[in-house]
Amino acid sequence: MNKELIINSTPNGVEIALLEDKKLVELHNDKTDSSFGVGDLYLGKVKKLIPGLNAAFIDVGFEKDAFLHYTDLSPFARSILKFTQLSVADKSEEGLDFTKFEVEPEILKTGKINEVLSGKPNVLVQILKEPIAAKGPRLSCEISLPGRFVVLTPFNDIVAVSKKIHSGEERKRLQKIVEAIKEKNFGVIVRTAAEGKNTAELHEDLTSLINTWKGIQRNLRGAEAPAKILSEQTKATSMLRDLLTEDFNKIVVNDNGIYNDTKNYIQKIAPEKAEIVGMYQNGASIFDHYGITKQVKSAFGKTVNLPSGAYLIIEHTEALHVIDVNSGYKSVGNNQEENALQTNMEAAEEIARQLRLRDIGGIIVVDFIDMKLPDNKKKLQDAMDNFMRTDRAKHAVLPISKFGLMQITRQRMRPEVNINTSEVCPSCNGTGKITSTILLVDEIEKKLLYLVTHQHKNLTLHVNPIVHSHLTKGWFFNSIKYKWNKKFKTNINVLPNNNYTLIEFHFYDQNEEEIKI
Repeated sequence: MNKELIINSTPNGVEIALLEDKKLVELHNDKTDSSFGVGDLYLGKVKKLIPGLNAAFIDVGFEKDAFLHYTDLSPFARSILKFTQLSVADKSEEGLDFTKFEVEPEILKTGKINEVLSGKPNVLVQILKEPIAAKGPRLSCEISLPGRFVVLTPFNDIVAVSKKIHSGEERKRLQKIVEAIKEKNFGVIVRTAAEGKNTAELHEDLTSLINTWKGIQRNLRGAEAPAKILSEQTKATSMLRDLLTEDFNKIVVNDNGIYNDTKNYIQKIAPEKAEIVGMYQNGASIFDHYGITKQVKSAFGKTVNLPSGAYLIIEHTEALHVIDVNSGYKSVGNNQEENALQTNMEAAEEIARQLRLRDIGGIIVVDFIDMKLPDNKKKLQDAMDNFMRTDRAKHAVLPISKFGLMQITRQRMRPEVNINTSEVCPSCNGTGKITSTILLVDEIEKKLLYLVTHQHKNLTLHVNPIVHSHLTKGWFFNSIKYKWNKKFKTNINVLPNNNYTLIEFHFYDQNEEEIKI
């Protein structure tokens, strides 16, 4: 699988698109004025304890107090409170020696929030979820500092190895290395990317994270809550840290500053990959050049069309998301069960992509096309599990119920991406909406494919004169019309009609009778 990262710098921030085999799978928007990103550390002030919820509201400087539930307290919550107090009050030149810090006993898993945070102290917290809608940030006291190969978890003193590393020998090797090089009072989680890495690479990554922790200690000195103690890296570098693998083959940036930062970061974490970073200097928009704008327009509407003619309807309610799968005019044979299976398989792949792309979280209910055979239902569930394997968010896929519904739960870490894909209609000047015109040619081609596969020959296409010019413009052998003739091996005549609206089109057969689809 080829992975490409396209980074578009705009006056309002940075847009980041992740492509897998040229298909858009993730879209991130890092605004210049954004704050309270996942991973940021704050010195927060406990404002209110809610025993009924077993939670607390913490002031971290956001307009609404952040939420901290008891289950998000670290087992070492008392140690964090003690460390925070000592670090804020520390005035020594050499600073607090964390390896000599005396860790407090762990708190009970079934304890009460007011037993731990009584007195409303200041506490070091980490953003677990960004502010969403009217809610403030979600917090955690389980501090973790992610690196390229390891994650540093202060206070717990435990070494764990990613379960995605399947080799038992490799897991033991990594565990022995990390246990030998880590310092006291630091826990370490070995990431999947560490597989095959040597001691020097792991030690360099771990040392960098320990230096970051020392920086946190320095920033805590004399700090007054609420205060930001540490900012997570930019979205671009954090994505590279988490995603960079052997099959990552291109990173393209259109801003000199971001290009230099990205290049330096790649040289630091993976010098052999430095040549994949490129500077885009073409006059056209970088997202237009790589076809991202078109993919965004086609992927974010209420209706998502699939190449075969099937389509999805995606709707959001207060409690959950609902996705309906429709066969449209797709047909792969006379067997209804086979048609349903093939359509559902195609839809499952697109649904997995949509969940990542829009960052849809919570409960998702999918109404697939009904299938009778249990084996086919099992195939569909296995396929959905496989398609979602590349999703970094925690998720679970349940078997299809007796009502033909599949339930999926997925963790959401940032506000859901929602992009308006409609444009102001040139005919009604905004009193209604039309589908984005960038997708019109795709829609015509899709219906043309259907007609050709159903033995329609010598077709005539009537369109608005502007669309006619677009389909026939340029040198004859370069026109869209010629490419259709060659692709579908049939004669397609395109005629302008002044009475048609911009997006209106109709097909006619050789007897000049309109073909209804």
